[in-house]
Amino acid sequence: MSTINLQNQRVLSGMRPSGKLHLGHYHGVLKNWARLQHEHECFFFVADWHVLTTHYDNPQIIEESVWDMVIDWLAAGVNPGSSTMFIQSKVPEHAELHLLLSMLTPLSWLERAPTYKEQQEKLKDKDLSTYGFLGYPLLQTADILAYKAGAVPVGLDQVPHVEMSREIARRFNHYYGREPGFEKKAEDAIKKLGKKNAKLYNNLRRDYVQEGNEDALAQAHAMVESHSSISLGDKERLIGYLDGGGKIILPEPQALLTPVSKMPGLDGQKMSKSYNNVIEMRESADQVEKKIKTMQTDPARVRLTDPGDPDKCPVWQLHEVYSADDVKSWVKKGCTTAGIGCLECKQPLIDCVIKETTEFRENAKEYEENPELVRNIIAEGSDKARDIAKETMEDVREAMGLSYR
Repeated sequence: MSTINLQNQRVLSGMRPSGKLHLGHYHGVLKNWARLQHEHECFFFVADWHVLTTHYDNPQIIEESVWDMVIDWLAAGVNPGSSTMFIQSKVPEHAELHLLLSMLTPLSWLERAPTYKEQQEKLKDKDLSTYGFLGYPLLQTADILAYKAGAVPVGLDQVPHVEMSREIARRFNHYYGREPGFEKKAEDAIKKLGKKNAKLYNNLRRDYVQEGNEDALAQAHAMVESHSSISLGDKERLIGYLDGGGKIILPEPQALLTPVSKMPGLDGQKMSKSYNNVIEMRESADQVEKKIKTMQTDPARVRLTDPGDPDKCPVWQLHEVYSADDVKSWVKKGCTTAGIGCLECKQPLIDCVIKETTEFRENAKEYEENPELVRNIIAEGSDKARDIAKETMEDVREAMGLSYR
């Protein structure tokens, strides 16, 4: 496993294009992306091939959904100057790596994926007895490993998929991890450290190899990790040389657990298009007001004079997301004492949500009016992503004996 510090590694995350996004997407994913792009080298991709694993019979929905979704990313503050945004199918190296990894991935690993049988049960109206559906966790693995991503932001339910990616990377490195001419390449990488650091590296490596000095190993790792002028491949060679192994061709990714954010929908369930309980990120003010005003409240409040219980009210769940402590105190007291009516309780929430969706609409306006700008952002991001994926595939092909000269 790669021991390069998480802080110095790439972050990769993707989203299936489902059209215009809702506030659950923003609070559950996009807010976190907007933060991560200022802390890591981030790659965010449109997982259009993944749509075909379940909607292969209806590809007409994909293109419009892609552009609607990317506009929402931009409106939420995902910045092409701070991150790389691209479309999966614009980087065919994902497919090549998926194919090559399929040669060594046991079938049983795919069949045991928790979501495999769950999705088959949930989508009984579709024929999901396809290789594409069975193999989609392997395609996810290829998405991650193509960029040698160190961290993958996921919710708790997706951790098993990242763990499978780690196992596949480990299996690949076990079979192919000793690159040809490794020692010579490691020695060349040492020279790139500069005279002073090269001498320090060699001394620390000697102390560890000859004396078993763990402190020397840790110090050497830290020095390599913090060095900014050498490539990720050379860092992996230097760390492998320290540990006595070879270059790690495909580093094992880590799950980066996102803050728990179950965004409640209009009915109190998790916000989801399948429940028809969403507020879209670019929803109009009139629609926001209408949707929240018609939300069900505590059924015990039949009359204005009846006290209520906020814990039994879907509106309260949204207050917990949007309202300041003083407003929540006012709501709780007013509800339990019948001091305020339900419409009165909803108004500050309406104001907060309208403020948020108005900001998204204003941010999106430039991109809605100039679709070519959006396409250029994605084209540039896809070119950059492909350059990096090509480098990975050169390493993979060489390791697997497919690099013909």
